[in-house]
Amino acid sequence: NLLESELFGHERGSFTGAVSRKHGLLEVANKGTLFLDEIAEMSTSIQTKLLRALETRSFMRIGGTETIHVDLRFLVACQTDLKNLVTRGLFRSDLYFRLSTITIAIPPLRERKDDIPVLIFHAIGKFSEENKKEKLEVDQLAMEALVNYDWPGNVRELENVVERAFVLT
Repeated sequence: NLLESELFGHERGSFTGAVSRKHGLLEVANKGTLFLDEIAEMSTSIQTKLLRALETRSFMRIGGTETIHVDLRFLVACQTDLKNLVTRGLFRSDLYFRLSTITIAIPPLRERKDDIPVLIFHAIGKFSEENKKEKLEVDQLAMEALVNYDWPGNVRELENVVERAFVLT
């Protein structure tokens, strides 16, 4: 219910706690791009409503009677193979085909070892700016260890390690 309200919005009084009208993300992103992360986690009922909104370029807020028309692009991300989820019946095939106009498959970090130093230096810059601290130095031995690690949590894990280094120094 929370995701549905976030995507489509709701009218005042449409459910307990709906004390005012809320514009959903589809409405807010009108004339732009809406990024949906981990779309595979979406329930089939929300998938159905999202598909309808994609096909008609319109929707109604929860509890609403007014049709809202939108013009937006969708950018979605998922850690799991959506095609596999479609095959197993866990993700709607029609929504998958609607969303997969252009697919970019990014291999896991363990298969992109050359990217690791670049990502580390990017994270160092990001956290030094956020924390108003001097940039950390990474010695050769530490860099080799970081590059040789498999990073099962991918870039999120790598950023977490760099942030931890900032906190601990």
